[in-house]
Amino acid sequence: MEITEVKVKLIESKADRLLAFCSITFDNSFVVRDLKIIEGANGPFVAMPSRKVMERCPACGAKNHVRSRYCNECGASLNNNKNNKRTKLHADIAHPINSECREIIQKKVLDAFAVEKEKLARGETTVAKDMDDIDDSDASGAN
Repeated sequence: MEITEVKVKLIESKADRLLAFCSITFDNSFVVRDLKIIEGANGPFVAMPSRKVMERCPACGAKNHVRSRYCNECGASLNNNKNNKRTKLHADIAHPINSECREIIQKKVLDAFAVEKEKLARGETTVAKDMDDIDDSDASGAN
């Protein structure tokens, strides 16, 4: 399987560690969207698309985000002190199965990110000012 396209959309962010969103296409046939490029302690890294973890309300059974204080459906108070362990807030939607695949994705995405930053320096691309400006159709492609 080959990564045939990488699209990167830079984000303007002063306080946040989020640098860009991107999508990758495999074999010109399958796309994975909403990968994130995040500034880490050792430089930028690629975070896989994820969703917030949900748990059910004991009163009505509706799904609510973990750490919610009240149910979004019935308003019942939710017990957030189930344990003192670090609670997992997000779960990956798609992710590589092995480290070799992760390294290939990381390299391709970070290479495309570097190209996009160079384009920005030359004035050939723009930066999204907020999340409403993100549209996959206007993300530039780099291979």
